[in-house]
Amino acid sequence: MFFKFARADAPENWQLGFQDPASPIMEGMIDLHHDIMFFLVAITIFVLWMLTRALVLFHEKNNPQPEKIIHGTEIEIGWTIAPSLILVLIAVPSFALLYSLDEVVDPAITLKVMGIQWLWQYEYSDYSTDESSIESNGIQFESYMIPDDELEPGQYRLLETDNRVVLPVDTHIRVLVTGSDVIHSWAIPSLGVKTDALPGRLNQTSIFIKREGVFYGQCSEICGFSHGMMPITIEAVSLDAYKNWVSAKLLEG
Repeated sequence: MFFKFARADAPENWQLGFQDPASPIMEGMIDLHHDIMFFLVAITIFVLWMLTRALVLFHEKNNPQPEKIIHGTEIEIGWTIAPSLILVLIAVPSFALLYSLDEVVDPAITLKVMGIQWLWQYEYSDYSTDESSIESNGIQFESYMIPDDELEPGQYRLLETDNRVVLPVDTHIRVLVTGSDVIHSWAIPSLGVKTDALPGRLNQTSIFIKREGVFYGQCSEICGFSHGMMPITIEAVSLDAYKNWVSAKLLEG
């Protein structure tokens, strides 16, 4: 392992915000959240001000004689156009982010992920030495959660795995996700990734990791008794370190 416990992106106690982003997609999600929160706070304050003003000004003590006005064309036009403009302002960055999620980029690495009750199976099929074989003989391994009684000091409970997924930074990576039995979900918050693992279906997502470190995730679809025992550990390293890891894995195989 290149990073043992340092620079690990994992949930913190009483955390209310997002984990630090490590990919352009997660940066976009956080920016979109902040943009929408701005409108949400502004609209909430405005509506509360209007309600308070109406309760005070139209109270029977301040206004004993009810107003005769029942229609206001200008007001109705205003409260119809204003929300429409706000929705347009929210829709523009929303669609930009959605289209970026579906953007197809020629990947340098393909990682295959299979969810199994209750573990993750990974395959780097790009390194197969026998292209004529139906079954790939690239890098394959299974990733199990480390039990509590085997954790080392500094390791995270329910998040550490015996085999980490090692990926290079600044590289376009394609991830193919499927399931072998029930529906699972492969999710890493810091990378902005959450892809369902459906039996009989192959879902695809892309990752571009911008910084080195260790990123933790978990299965995000209730899949049975040990649903909470399916952590995901991504270790992002430099390209040279990744090449060394691949060489070592191929020698082991």
